[in-house]
Amino acid sequence: MGITGWTEPTLVKAGTFYPKKTMTAEERLRFYAEHFPIVEVDSTYYSPPSERNAELWIDRTPKHFTFNIKAYSLLTNHPTRPDGLYKDLREKVPGELAEKRNLYREQLPNDIVAEVWQRFHDALMPLHSAGKLGAVLFQFPQWFVISRKNKDYLAECAERLKDFRVAVEFRHKTWLEERNRDETLSFLEDHDLPFVCVDMPQGFDSSLPPIAASTTKDLAMVRFHGRDPAQWKKKDVSAAERFRYDYTKEELAEWAPRIRDLADTARETHVLMNNCYQDYAVRSARQLASLLDLEEKAQAN
Repeated sequence: MGITGWTEPTLVKAGTFYPKKTMTAEERLRFYAEHFPIVEVDSTYYSPPSERNAELWIDRTPKHFTFNIKAYSLLTNHPTRPDGLYKDLREKVPGELAEKRNLYREQLPNDIVAEVWQRFHDALMPLHSAGKLGAVLFQFPQWFVISRKNKDYLAECAERLKDFRVAVEFRHKTWLEERNRDETLSFLEDHDLPFVCVDMPQGFDSSLPPIAASTTKDLAMVRFHGRDPAQWKKKDVSAAERFRYDYTKEELAEWAPRIRDLADTARETHVLMNNCYQDYAVRSARQLASLLDLEEKAQAN
């Protein structure tokens, strides 16, 4: 149980979790790791990670701490800022593309994309070698709909990062529509790709139903994005604002038996709170952990 990002500015500013608003990066991570066993790193979505950062994360956390890494935007088919690309590779981008506001993987030369894949892999190897890399989260965009082409790309992601666990979160309803659900889950199972269960606002093309399913025996994952449709559809707002939602105890309790069932089918179950406004995620994580503890005690009796 953990949250998505220990450096979220609204969490730091709130002053209700960290003991001081002014802390070094090392102090903040060490404090977080005293309270939660896992964290999702979302900064790697905007700029690819470095081996140096991975080594610092290893040094600043306990032996059994886990990092889930959000895949770089270029690799998940999202628009990517040119200044987020490695400097030497940015200089190799063809002139007409270099002038664009955003870059897309399919528009770039194959050699640049291949190099991004390799560097992304290599930067995560220290975490993997230290036993602290949980999974690499591939959260795909809304326009990544179910298709043969996109299934082939999922298989490519698994092959490119075959040394790691690649977890998949969809953001288009076609993948889990009744007519496609079994096909999608079977495909992930066949390729040993953990399916990411989600709690999120409903009623949008990007909405997925809150089903609990595990497609590997090794890892199950659940991410909580809040349930506010008004926040979800807002444009040009920060991630904290978009996922601004304070779960009630009753809403979290709905997931307790589902998570318990997932834990019975997979060796590990990762639960991440992405309602990352101020301390909402921290409080939700603590409350859900308490609910799971109570359910476990009830079952024991």
